[in-house]
Amino acid sequence: MSKVLDSGISSHFLSSLPEQPGIYQFFDSAGRIIYIGKAKNLKKRVSSYFNRTTWDSAKVRTLVSKVVDVKYIVVNTESDALILENILIKKHQPKYNILLRDDKTYPWIAIKNEPFPRIITTRRYEQDGSIYYGPYTSVRLLKVLVELIRQLFPLRTCDLPLTQKNIQANKFKPCLEFQIGNCLAPCIANQKEAEYLKNIESIKKILQGNLNEVLEMLNEEMNEAAQNLKFEKANILKERIKLLKNFQAKSSVISKNVDNINVFSIVQYDGFVVVNYMRINSGVLIQSYNIQVKNNLDESIEEIFSQAIFEISERLNIKSGKALVNVKPAFDVPNFKLSVPHHGDRLGLVKLSIRNAEAYIRELQKNEEKINPQQRYLKYLMQLQTDLQLPDLPDIIECFDNSNLQGTNPVSSCVVFTNGKPNKKEYRHFNVKSVEGPDDFASMREVVYRRYKRLLDEEKPLPKLVVIDGGKGQLAAAYDVFKELRIERVPLIGIAKRLEEIYRPGDSTPIYLDKRSMSLKLIQQIRDEAHRFGITFHRKKRSKSLETSVLESVPGVGKRTVQKLYTKFKSLENIKSAKIVDLAEVVGEKTAHKILQYLQNNQ
Repeated sequence: MSKVLDSGISSHFLSSLPEQPGIYQFFDSAGRIIYIGKAKNLKKRVSSYFNRTTWDSAKVRTLVSKVVDVKYIVVNTESDALILENILIKKHQPKYNILLRDDKTYPWIAIKNEPFPRIITTRRYEQDGSIYYGPYTSVRLLKVLVELIRQLFPLRTCDLPLTQKNIQANKFKPCLEFQIGNCLAPCIANQKEAEYLKNIESIKKILQGNLNEVLEMLNEEMNEAAQNLKFEKANILKERIKLLKNFQAKSSVISKNVDNINVFSIVQYDGFVVVNYMRINSGVLIQSYNIQVKNNLDESIEEIFSQAIFEISERLNIKSGKALVNVKPAFDVPNFKLSVPHHGDRLGLVKLSIRNAEAYIRELQKNEEKINPQQRYLKYLMQLQTDLQLPDLPDIIECFDNSNLQGTNPVSSCVVFTNGKPNKKEYRHFNVKSVEGPDDFASMREVVYRRYKRLLDEEKPLPKLVVIDGGKGQLAAAYDVFKELRIERVPLIGIAKRLEEIYRPGDSTPIYLDKRSMSLKLIQQIRDEAHRFGITFHRKKRSKSLETSVLESVPGVGKRTVQKLYTKFKSLENIKSAKIVDLAEVVGEKTAHKILQYLQNNQ
């Protein structure tokens, strides 16, 4: 069922939409499908795009502005909607739909779709009827598994077309693999196909993690061979059991209390969305797989999760219908019964899956930084702009901090971050001139005025964000200056140290950013840099003040003499180590002797 619109999306069309599950397709003026979505209620979902004047996301606003035609298909259930959406997205690949990106080209173990199937490793997943296991993020584990399989079961490695017709026609000769015992030569009918396929079934169980089932079967065969006095065969089976038990002992046991289960988790952090899948068999983690989501329309985590679980289950051929998740998906996933655990071993498995997803995000971050280091900072600034609702990208951020010790030597610092990085050439120190005693509010007012009055006088650009290290008082003092200089348009915030609360001028309710968000971390980094810069300057000034007071204690030495000495020698240590002749050139021989004698007596 479809409806083609001549111009825009009419309210009549929206009101006629069915209140049933289904999928909808948005078309642009060129007749291209630009978005495909699913809905539990088509009328509510499609109408939600057009019955509004504002949108939470600029991307959604752009999408809606391009829609000239809507078509929809009604289905029986929301699960059917998810399946149909997945099929159509793969077919049409619309511009605005989410993209599901695979892990790197991790290898798979494939059981080929052919007579006397070969076991191979490959990095290409093909729809050729073969059965694929993986992908394996650990190449070492893959090699161990393949070696184990080859030791347990003699399999062919050649690519000969071993049809019964070819074998009966004696087209082949056994190769070296047969001579050294690695293959039983089915090419010359030396091994029956039924026996070969029985081994393949055991290999499937091993790759699925069902080691106990294979061990039981091998034990039964060994006992049967021993009872029938086939001691050579029994000994071969005994060695296979030993190998398999040795491998099982080295496997990583995740939980002895959990048998076979699938685990999915979705994690959103620092602009990345990743879904992790883990497969647990007999308490052992046998598979972990990640998929990155490119969320083009800022869709909800719950909606993304539905599509990602369905896509992963298709790619990895997951049959089991039970799975643990960290978030309840928006749509029912076909053939899956999903549950969110709240305690015990099952919750531990979900947390482990989350840690795997977070580790993959860190890997993506590192790769992105290698390719484009500046892109990371741009992303942080864009996130900060969104979180603080700033009118412009905060490519220039300035931060002020006051420093004093028991009211002495009050100083302030201003640090500048350009494009998310420290711009140390633009850092500034301020000696507080008009304030007597420890008055943070008055000190902040003075230095903020001096800073921006000068920028205005010199017609230099103002920052896109100003951060004040302090609470409401310091923020109010800075904002008074902004009003006086008529620069209220410049965004201004204060960050209070105790709870890392962020205040805006005039707002009594603080902004609480997520403790893990890069926006808060960037603000904290700028604040800490301003504090470090201010403290360093304060210590130097206090040290110089103490040195000056020491020299002024020398009889006959005043401020002017001290100033001359520092102009020449730069520091008290240089004055102490200077020769009489050098000092005498500045202050005279008599005063030079007094200074050195005083400094030596007061070391």
